[in-house]
Amino acid sequence: MSTIQLPNTASLRSDFIWGVSTSSFQIEGATREDGRGASIWDVYCQNGTIKNHDTGDVACDHYHRYREDVALMKALGVQAYRFSIAWPRILPRGRGAANETGLSFYDRLIDELLAAGIEPWLCLYHWDLPQALEEHGGWQNREMATWFADYTALVATRFGDRVKRFATFNEPSIFSLFSRSLGKRDRSSEEKLHRMIHNINLAHGAAVDVLRASVAGASIGCIHNRQPCRPSSSSEADAAAAARLDVYWNGAFPDPQCRGAYPESMRAAIEPHLQPGDMARICRPVDWFGLNHYSPVYVKADPVSMLGYDFGDKPAGAPLTPIDWPIDPEAFSDTLQSVHDRYGLPIYVLENGYGNFDRPDQNGAVIDTGRIEFLKAYIAAMDAAACRGVDVRGYFVWSLLDNFEWDSGYSIRFGLAYVDYASLRRTPKSSFDWYAGLIKAGQP
Repeated sequence: MSTIQLPNTASLRSDFIWGVSTSSFQIEGATREDGRGASIWDVYCQNGTIKNHDTGDVACDHYHRYREDVALMKALGVQAYRFSIAWPRILPRGRGAANETGLSFYDRLIDELLAAGIEPWLCLYHWDLPQALEEHGGWQNREMATWFADYTALVATRFGDRVKRFATFNEPSIFSLFSRSLGKRDRSSEEKLHRMIHNINLAHGAAVDVLRASVAGASIGCIHNRQPCRPSSSSEADAAAAARLDVYWNGAFPDPQCRGAYPESMRAAIEPHLQPGDMARICRPVDWFGLNHYSPVYVKADPVSMLGYDFGDKPAGAPLTPIDWPIDPEAFSDTLQSVHDRYGLPIYVLENGYGNFDRPDQNGAVIDTGRIEFLKAYIAAMDAAACRGVDVRGYFVWSLLDNFEWDSGYSIRFGLAYVDYASLRRTPKSSFDWYAGLIKAGQP
C-alpha cells in the first residue's frame, strides 16, 4: 500500500459513501452482440476522427468481464458503484420492442453487485443515444421527452425491485453545449442548442415522475458537471465571455430542474421552445444533487464562435495534470459550497479524477503517485467544505477502469485499475491500494 498519508476526512458523515463510477459506452464493448442497436457514438467512431481511430467496439469488454470488475470493486471496498444503462442495448431502436438479452445483462450485473455488498447507482443516460432516435431528430425533437420516459419506465419496472438510486442524466451541459448530440457534431446554431437544452430538461422531469410512480423508495437526482468559468485575461471581453459560458455550463440544467427557472440571461432564447406548463414539468422534486468536478476552465472572447467564447490560456505556472487540466482543490471546495448554497440539496460527488498516460514499470506495477496526490488534495478540500457545513454525502472516483475517453480514445487513462487493451488484463494501480486504505480507515 502507498505510504502517502491519507487526507483528513474527520468532517465527513459517519454514513459517507465511497464509490467508483463508469459509463456503458466507455467500458462495455460488445457493441454488435446480443441484439444491441447502434448508438450515436458507434456511428461517430466510424468516421475515424477519434484519436488513433479508436472505437468502443471492445472497450474494456465489461460486458463479458463484469464479474471480474465487481470483484475488483469488492477488493477496493467501495460501498457503491455508479454505472449507466446502454439505451440501445435494451431498446435497439430506442423505443418499441425491448431486447431481453440486453436486459438480462443488467440483471446479472446488478445481482453480482448486490451479492458483493455494493449498492448499484443507475444512470439512465450517459451520452449513448440510440442512433435510430438520432435519425428522428434526437434531442432536437420534443418527442424525446416521451421516448425517454418510456425507456425509464422499462428500466424502472425491470430493475426497481433491486435498484433504488437513479440519476436521470450525466452531464447534460456537456453533451448539449459541446455538440448536438455528442456523436453528431453541430455547433452552428444557438437555436438548436436552446431547443436541445429545453428538451433534455423536459425529459429529466418526465423521468423523475416515472421513477416516483414505479419504484418504491426511489432516491433520484441528476448529475451535473460544474467547473468555475474564469476569464483568461483581465479584459472586459474575456470576463463577459466567461460569465456567458458559466450560464450555459453551470446553470442551464440545475437551475430549471431545481429552482424552476432558467438563468435570466438565457430566458429569451428559451422562450420560443416553451409551452404552457413546461417549467412545472421540468422542476420535479429530487433527492440529491450529483456533482462532477475536475477543474476550472479559462475562457477568452471569440466573437465569431457560437456563444462568443473559446478556451484561453491558463495562468502561467498553474499546476496541471499530465493532460493539461488545472489542479485546483480550492475550486472544488468552492464549487461544493456554491452548489450547497444555491440548491440546498444533499450532494454526491459522482466524478472526480486524474487523467494520465500511465504505463507499467519493468516489474508490471503501475505506480501513479500523481493520481494519489490529486485525490488526497481534492478529498481534503471536500472535507474542508463539509467542515463549513456543506451537506456532502458521497464521493465516487472517476474511474474504476482505464477506458474509452471519448475523442481521446484510449490514449488517456483515468482508472484506479490499469487495462492492457491487447489482453484486457486488469492491474490495480498504486492509487487503487491507496483508495482502498482510505475507505478502510473511514469504516468503524
